Amino acid sequence: MANFCVTGGTGFIAAYLVKRLLEDGHCVRTTVRDPGDVEKVGFLWELSGAKERLKIMKADLMVEGSFDEAVQGVDGVFHTASPVLVPYDENIKATLIDPCINGTLNVLRSCSKSSSLKRVVLTSSCSSIRYRDDVQQVSPLNESHWSDPEYCKRNNLWYAYAKTIAEKEAWKLAKENGIDLVVVNPSFVVGPLLARQPTSTLLMILSVVKGQTYY
Repeated sequence: MANFCVTGGTGFIAAYLVKRLLEDGHCVRTTVRDPGDVEKVGFLWELSGAKERLKIMKADLMVEGSFDEAVQGVDGVFHTASPVLVPYDENIKATLIDPCINGTLNVLRSCSKSSSLKRVVLTSSCSSIRYRDDVQQVSPLNESHWSDPEYCKRNNLWYAYAKTIAEKEAWKLAKENGIDLVVVNPSFVVGPLLARQPTSTLLMILSVVKGQTYY
């Protein structure tokens, strides 16, 4: 059986990854900011195989080295942890941009220290590809295309900005350290929840249904 690490285990995609890996008989480590927060992590312990093969570990995207222990001895890492929808206010750098960019690099730096690691799968976003002035001229977009950071800044597309910079820096760091990196660029991710608390994306949909303003 293989060993895997999934960052941000209470997130929507991460929770399904943990579930599937356990169902396939693998040993799984997942990172959260507070493993003792039963309200947030309790559902993970209810997954089939969790009590036998799941380990929930503490790690912080903004603390370099905090993922070292979680990735030591694993065969693969799924990095999904990242802020998604936060208020676009004066705190945007601290609440979204820095955790997205520096958090990704901190995870990959920890991965570069693991001798057992075979591959890292990074969850990026289609927003790192499609925001550019010439999008209509170059469509359909492919792996060679990137969102333009200046375009993102002009239009206050801070999530797209952060994801674009984070992915570019991830590829650079992976190349420098010989990390086998695969990047997935999903779009709008919705579906049945595993966690007890709704994700920010689902809260946004719910606000539309209720005629409310999200943020």
